[in-house]
Amino acid sequence: MAGKDSATNLIPEEFLHLAAQPDSLTARTAERFGVTPQTFLNWRWHMKHQVVNAEQAAAVLRLSTSESEGFEKLQHLFNAGITPYYMGLMTSSLVDGNESCPIRLQALPRNEELRDSLGVKDPLSEVPHSPVREVVHVYPDRVAFCVAQLCPVYCRYCFRKRRDEEVGLHFNRTIVDNGIAYIASNPAIRDVLITGGDPFIAADQTLEHLVQRLRAIPHVEIIRFGTRTPVTLPYRVTADLARMLARYHPIYVNTHFNCAEEITPEATQAVANLVNHGIPVGNQAVLLKGVNDSPEKMMALCRQLMKIRARPYYVFHPHAIEGTEHLRVSVRRGIEIMKSLRGNITGLAIPTYALDTPSGKIPIQHNYILGHEGDDLILETIRGEIWRETGVYQ
Repeated sequence: MAGKDSATNLIPEEFLHLAAQPDSLTARTAERFGVTPQTFLNWRWHMKHQVVNAEQAAAVLRLSTSESEGFEKLQHLFNAGITPYYMGLMTSSLVDGNESCPIRLQALPRNEELRDSLGVKDPLSEVPHSPVREVVHVYPDRVAFCVAQLCPVYCRYCFRKRRDEEVGLHFNRTIVDNGIAYIASNPAIRDVLITGGDPFIAADQTLEHLVQRLRAIPHVEIIRFGTRTPVTLPYRVTADLARMLARYHPIYVNTHFNCAEEITPEATQAVANLVNHGIPVGNQAVLLKGVNDSPEKMMALCRQLMKIRARPYYVFHPHAIEGTEHLRVSVRRGIEIMKSLRGNITGLAIPTYALDTPSGKIPIQHNYILGHEGDDLILETIRGEIWRETGVYQ
């Protein structure tokens, strides 16, 4: 059962204990926004009260000049939108006028976005790879089905900023119908990734109807969701939602934590709701300057993910999307960071570092193979020693 707030909206009872704790993130941030903790648990309230301009942000957070001006100057590039919950993760301290908080770097617009010598609108050429609108078909056996347009937070590094300029994409009936028809007509498609935008920003009934239609296609074996709601709006990921999805197994969820600071008791509960109903959760991070671009930060992220049962799956090299030059990290640095994990954390917790291209994902890793002598393979160990494995290079 679920409790109800004063507006009679359903409140997930599994989060109520957080609302009852005065020092919880839920209670503290609810107070900053002038609502009760129970109201703060309503995910629809967050979507209706997204922070979209500098005035709203400044009411709960001290902004740097770059951030304040960014809201106004960058509307033409990418709209801003941040849930009150995610605003609550941001630190208030400013260092020399520049904010170094990894949460702020991901969500608040900044003047630096105006300076980008490499950025493009569609770095993965998804539009040319869409046989019907919003169905991206790159690999023979799977498609990305972009049914959603709305997001709890519009991440500043989003590689689908181009969709922000359009209207009417969110669970558009024609787009969904045409996508279903295309998937049904192509028996090679076994795996459908439902993405957007964020597909979890829809009613449970809407999501169930979509999953039912996909499950009715005999050759569709796997249904995956790509969602950042466990990170940016955890109250949306209810036990009721997970229970509904579990009726249509195999269902998988990939989410998107970028730093350990995002892993809160609220986020932990959201992930638990999924995995406790048999829905595996994988994490796809993006390597971002100032967010996770050090061995220590990446190690902390991977360790915390394992603790909440979200498997580190991918770390993507940042796309050359317009307005993101200030967030990009070199591939050399990325290889160094990922190499630092090997031998220092369980292999289960080491994600694949990958470069996503219009032709698909390319794994990037340190080359431990130094060469071969006859049938002997010469390798560098994870401790930097030389190892000869005899008779294997045939």
